[in-house]
Amino acid sequence: MNKIKWAGFLIPFLIIGCGDSTTSSELNATEVSKIALGKLLFNDTNLSSNRTMSCATCHNPDNGFVDGRTSTIGHAAAASADGTAFGDRNVPTASYTAFIPNFGSVKENGETLFIGGQFLDGRAKDLQAQAKGPFLNAVEMQMTDETAVMDRIKERSSYITAFQEIYGDDIFNDVNTSYEAVANAIAAFEKTDLFAPFNSKYDRYLKGEYSLTTLEQKGLTLFANEEGANCIACHPLVRPNGTAGLFTDFTYDNLGVPVNTTLRTANGKGTTFVDNGLFENSAVSNTSLKGAFRVSSLRNVGVTAPYMHNGIFSTLKTVVHFYNTRDVQGAINPETGNVWRSAEVPATVNHSELGNLGLSDADENALVAFMETLTDKRYE
Repeated sequence: MNKIKWAGFLIPFLIIGCGDSTTSSELNATEVSKIALGKLLFNDTNLSSNRTMSCATCHNPDNGFVDGRTSTIGHAAAASADGTAFGDRNVPTASYTAFIPNFGSVKENGETLFIGGQFLDGRAKDLQAQAKGPFLNAVEMQMTDETAVMDRIKERSSYITAFQEIYGDDIFNDVNTSYEAVANAIAAFEKTDLFAPFNSKYDRYLKGEYSLTTLEQKGLTLFANEEGANCIACHPLVRPNGTAGLFTDFTYDNLGVPVNTTLRTANGKGTTFVDNGLFENSAVSNTSLKGAFRVSSLRNVGVTAPYMHNGIFSTLKTVVHFYNTRDVQGAINPETGNVWRSAEVPATVNHSELGNLGLSDADENALVAFMETLTDKRYE
């Protein structure tokens, strides 16, 4: 599949100040209270079936907002609250997700291009819709329905008071309305600069506060050069308004990633199951989009292993080598010592922008070095 490029959108978004205890003076009292409530909900393990899992379990703020738990599958996908089941997709980082535009499409050159949306297939249109999903997911927090979640919340009088103060005295009269309020508060917390501080070495470099090393500079040149790796085709360095980039164009692509057989064995999906990515989204019917997943941000990519939508690769160097040599006959996966396996969805793989980039091993190392400059300062 030849992916159409479109970068003509601008996302006006204010990252509001909120670390562990500070808030911006621009916020009114209700917004401050909503963020504080969202933080409590995000970290509350009581909102899972057996009271062991919170949003922060799979999006650990100390681990790049990904799942760092050790398991038999090397956290390629999240384990369920009861520990008996695994999902089929790698947990995406929650950092910088507030900047993902709502799921939608545009027409370009007569074709429909899908952009944005939460989850790797865009099935939740925005951050608030995404926040509702994990509570009820059978292989995540495993709550039976919205009522069960709200019953857990009403166990704490402090929650009842907070919800009524923020959303009104009648907020618990309708379960759908109150459940939306839960997601609204969590989304408000996820829009704070705890999740998106923009203080990596690269950000400091743009401000003249950090000098790239020779290797990092070489990586940046390769990253941005059409004759090099041309990573900016999908991971732009700056946003349309000229500010520091989010390192994704929010579009969808089939990178030719093979099946993670270890994960499939663990979750029981079987050998015939195929993850069609974006095509599984109910808004999408174009078969040329089978196997496509949303282009992820590269921010914090150095600390958010494992990689790809199914967590199949353990190191960033392997990812770069895959992009570079996937289509080169006899090229070896350094993690297995075998040739690259075929794509899960081979018919729609992007062969025009990756697969045979002609980069040297030194070039690959330089790209890794540059991408590691996108790590937020707290993880350095």
